[in-house]
Amino acid sequence: MQVQLERALEQVLARNAGEHEFHQALHEVFDSLGPVLERHPEYVDAAVLERLCEPERQIIFRVPWVDDNGTVQINRGFRVEFNSALGPYKGGLRFHPSVYLGIVKFLGFEQVFKNALTGMPIGGGKGGSDFDPRGKSDGEVMRFCQSFMTELYRHIGEYTDVPAGDIGVGGREIGYLFGQYKRITNRYESGVLTGKGLTWGGSLVRKEATGYGTVLFAESMLNTIGESFDGQRVVVSGAGNVALYAIEKAQQLGAHVVACSDSSGYVLDENGIDLDLLRQVREVERGRVSVYAERRGAVYVPGRRVWEVGAQVALPCATQNELDEDDARALVESGLKVVAEGANMPTTPKAIALLTDAEVLYAPGKAANAGGVATSALEMQQNASRDSWTFEHTEARLATIMRDIHDRCLTTADEYGVPGSYVAGANIAGFVRVADAMLALGLV
Repeated sequence: MQVQLERALEQVLARNAGEHEFHQALHEVFDSLGPVLERHPEYVDAAVLERLCEPERQIIFRVPWVDDNGTVQINRGFRVEFNSALGPYKGGLRFHPSVYLGIVKFLGFEQVFKNALTGMPIGGGKGGSDFDPRGKSDGEVMRFCQSFMTELYRHIGEYTDVPAGDIGVGGREIGYLFGQYKRITNRYESGVLTGKGLTWGGSLVRKEATGYGTVLFAESMLNTIGESFDGQRVVVSGAGNVALYAIEKAQQLGAHVVACSDSSGYVLDENGIDLDLLRQVREVERGRVSVYAERRGAVYVPGRRVWEVGAQVALPCATQNELDEDDARALVESGLKVVAEGANMPTTPKAIALLTDAEVLYAPGKAANAGGVATSALEMQQNASRDSWTFEHTEARLATIMRDIHDRCLTTADEYGVPGSYVAGANIAGFVRVADAMLALGLV
């Protein structure tokens, strides 16, 4: 079966030349699937792996808009609808200058497995644009979102494809996108987007879900070695939505969170991050972590990565490939026990290998940060039933889902001869669920 795996991987890489992030995601999954194909030759006969690696649909479109100076701007929009064997495509929209087709395909591919792990009836997709909302006025963001949705609307729907937020797409952007969708379609189809405002179809816990879920997953990891978050020294990368709520939940569980970051540098606060102040700076003022450090009297280190701060638990919550081999080595030397990814593929392959060799518990994003999309699916349930759940009920559902994903990863890893590997467990469990659905639906 190894020959078939290598041949399939070569074909996929050749068909997607230059898309380095997508290639990295492919390698990580393919490395886990040898035992699966040995046990299930029917997957090979039906070319399930090759079909799974080819998106069902890739959409690229022009997004023209006018800035506050009256100048016409042009951006590029993307939506990759990767796999719908389990349900409608589900995955976020990312607005960031780094976005290109390879980034969107890597995110969509990961989303297929992540969504499968939740146990919810949702397929995988992803989208976005190279538009940068930072420094733009509300009017500019609105005009861009309206132009973006003017094309995207024809490709989405609550039974077809349900986008959500990601980097650069928060409640403001979702509101503008939904408003334009409603305007064009003349339908209040609230299930078409998730991450909506609470007063117009959103779900309690949705904005907290990815960060909360990552910490809940990490808590389950710590429990396997007889520990908890209580008293652990924690470092979090990022200072956006995922990072803020990872900090909040870790502090609720008794952790001592001492550092966070943004693209300009990191802040070290040995007294513990003041979450109220950080939230004021980031969510209200849209400021940098340097502003937090100045007001708090904490240490700000520009131009460097937060991983040089020693920690027992590391939560990468910013972006892909942000934690490399040198970072991992420094963390291990500081007494690191657990890494749980709140971002998508933030740890490089060499860093993962080093962490594994050092017997650090490591969980990939497709498992550890699945709380966001799981709660999006819960938002879809509430929209479908015209219902609204309490915060406590929704958080309890999230906690159950994250514990189930954790346990499924470990059980699957044991079943396929790689005990303790969250990477193999997540990849195999997600793949098998999608593959079985693809076989059941026929060659489509």
